[in-house]
Amino acid sequence: MISPTTIVDALLRRAGNARRFLVGLAGPPAAGKSTLAEALREGLLARGEAAEILPMDGFHMDNGILAERGLLQRKGVPESFDGRGFVDIVQALKRADGEVLVPVFDRSRELAINAARAIPVETRFILAEGNYLLFKDAPWDRLDGVFDFTIFVGPPYTVLEERLRQRWMGYALPEDQIGWKLYGNDLPNGKRILENSRPADLHIDIF
Repeated sequence: MISPTTIVDALLRRAGNARRFLVGLAGPPAAGKSTLAEALREGLLARGEAAEILPMDGFHMDNGILAERGLLQRKGVPESFDGRGFVDIVQALKRADGEVLVPVFDRSRELAINAARAIPVETRFILAEGNYLLFKDAPWDRLDGVFDFTIFVGPPYTVLEERLRQRWMGYALPEDQIGWKLYGNDLPNGKRILENSRPADLHIDIF
């Protein structure tokens, strides 16, 4: 398995003297995107670089809107995110012409808080991570060509199944709810991501 240090080396070579360098980390739920993003950020900071993570979780639609649209039980599918808002924020970060305020997802309350964190203009590396950064459908297709380097983390189905099961068991859900989340939502959505994403500069099977 490729190490975060090797990836950091590659990012620094690609970035050269660029004032802003955008990295997109995509893949299905529970693939390891967040863990990899944190490792890359730590590696970049250790090399004296300024780096911030932009999780797509902050762009979840409010539960009230999801309920109105019949999507509350399908939370996590492409239609349950503010895709346009995410694209607009990424493009603002790409311009690097000022501070950008971004939302933060409060998992304890299952809601996104608008303008809850500031990314300074001096930040050279932005590590955006989320399921749909390489998705071929609108509005995600507007991200095509925006990132300076892309990574896709796509574990085998059996690995995703086990990781997702462990995730939901951690919430102490009853088995029938875990079964629905796995086979009624998360795994079908993961399959959709695996089959409908653009090629990445770097593909990692397991992280």
